[in-house]
This record gives sequence, structure tokens and C-alpha cells, in this order.
Amino acid sequence: MAEQPRWQQLRAQTEAVSAAELDEIWTRLRPARAEDILGQWRGGAFQTGHPLCRALPASRWYGKNFLALDDAKPLICRAEDGTLFSNVEMGQGEATLWNIEFRGEVTATMVYDGRPVFDHFKWLDDNTLMGIMNGRSELVLKGGQYFYFLLERDS
Repeated sequence: MAEQPRWQQLRAQTEAVSAAELDEIWTRLRPARAEDILGQWRGGAFQTGHPLCRALPASRWYGKNFLALDDAKPLICRAEDGTLFSNVEMGQGEATLWNIEFRGEVTATMVYDGRPVFDHFKWLDDNTLMGIMNGRSELVLKGGQYFYFLLERDS
């Protein structure tokens, strides 16, 4: 049996995932293109201790839906009755997809409509993206640390 990739091991950890190790993994990943990530995605967080690791599950966050480059739903949540909806209130609007430079590489980036926040994406495998949330430090950074997450294509 093949050894599980390190990112899958980190994904399974319930606490103390190292942001430095996630940054190291990020540097080796293939950049995504905005036009290649259209569709619905299930989300999850790497458990680094960032406040969003607790806030997103509390909001019943399911993932993201990229309908078109100019129509991205960043906060797809599950309602009490189990249906999915775009939580426009929590996200202060929705978003768009662009190809933007981050850390010296151009990669798919979701730009929130209502706040100075950017989610950058690179491929972990053919159906999984790693995301790093970037933006105004008071909104995104916790002790200088980004929020690290992943998205799996929802088939």
C-alpha cells in the first residue's frame, strides 16, 4: 500500500498543524488557473489553531461554488433542513475569480466582493485544492499566520 501524501496526514490531524509545514507544501504545488476550478467544492480546514478553524464549522460551512469567473459563492453553508445556501450576510456579498500573483506565482484567486480578502489556490491533486486566505491583517491574520484550507471537487 502506498504511503499517504503528507498533506493528507496533516488534514487528518485534529490540532497543531504547522503553518510552516503547510507553507513548505504550498511552494511545491502546481498553481491553479481560475478557469479550471469552476464547479462546486467541499471545504475543510487544516487545524492550525486559526480562529476560522472554529468559526467555519460553527457557521455550518460546506464549501464554495464557482459558477463562473464573475459568479463565485465563497460561503456555501448548510441550513437546518440540510439544504445548501450561499451565506451572503456572513461573507458581506459573494466573490469573483481571478488569476493573481501571490508569493511570486500567478494562481487562481477568489476575491471577496465585500471585504479585502483573497483566497489563493494551488492543486494538491487532480480534485483537491489547497487554499490560503490572504488580505487585511486585522481580518485574516492571527499572530501573523494565514488561514489554510482545502477544497475537494464535489462530484
